[in-house]
Amino acid sequence: MTAPASAPHIDARGLDVRFPGGVQALRGLDLQVPRGQLVAVIGPSGCGKSTLLRVVAGLAPAGAGTIAVAGEAPERVRARRAVAFVFQDPTLLPWRSVHANVRLPLELARVPRSEQDTAADAALALVGLSEFAAASPAALSGGMKMRASLARALVTRPELLLLDEPFGALDELTRERLNDELLQLWERDRFTGLAVTHNVGEAVLLGDRVVVLSARPGRIVADLPIDLPRPRRAALVGTPEFAAAAAEVRARLRAADVAA
Repeated sequence: MTAPASAPHIDARGLDVRFPGGVQALRGLDLQVPRGQLVAVIGPSGCGKSTLLRVVAGLAPAGAGTIAVAGEAPERVRARRAVAFVFQDPTLLPWRSVHANVRLPLELARVPRSEQDTAADAALALVGLSEFAAASPAALSGGMKMRASLARALVTRPELLLLDEPFGALDELTRERLNDELLQLWERDRFTGLAVTHNVGEAVLLGDRVVVLSARPGRIVADLPIDLPRPRRAALVGTPEFAAAAAEVRARLRAADVAA
């Protein structure tokens, strides 16, 4: 049974996650994300940011506490293809064309081939890769591979999009362009988004809120609303308002780096 519209889309309470061998990744984490909100997650390296995404996606179990997505267990939401995950690596299959990579989630779901093709064409157009549909992933630049990965994630029109720092390895200009494209896609579909990043500016640009995790085991030490107007684009980065918001996040991140 899905939750009422007023309920949080992501509802995590008291999450504890411990890896085999005894290392605790998350401790007592509480996070509620309303439907349609875009939340950035930032924190020191190794603090459990990626682990949090994997628990929300139903790819890793919580040792204690509760986690619900749209009122359901994450595994059930993933099974009905209402959640998509964009990883740090594009993970494109090298033996398939860009178009075939993008339509893969629909193929696995046994959607009729004509619908697969139509949806993949639309997703590639959204990220500006239509002319590379027949190309192999090896022919793409790093930024184009991430565009293809983003198109593959969005081809099912998911309700929830999880991003594990997919633009982190790209040059600054490419990263700016992809952040602009991501924001435009969010403005179109208003999916719920949870985006992990190490970049303070990126967190402020993307997020309605920025959630700061402590050093491992990760727990939320700050949950900062970002009161900047939307729609947002890279030009916002040069404004005094953006600088003030980034300074606040940076200060909380410094404190989190030494928090126990």
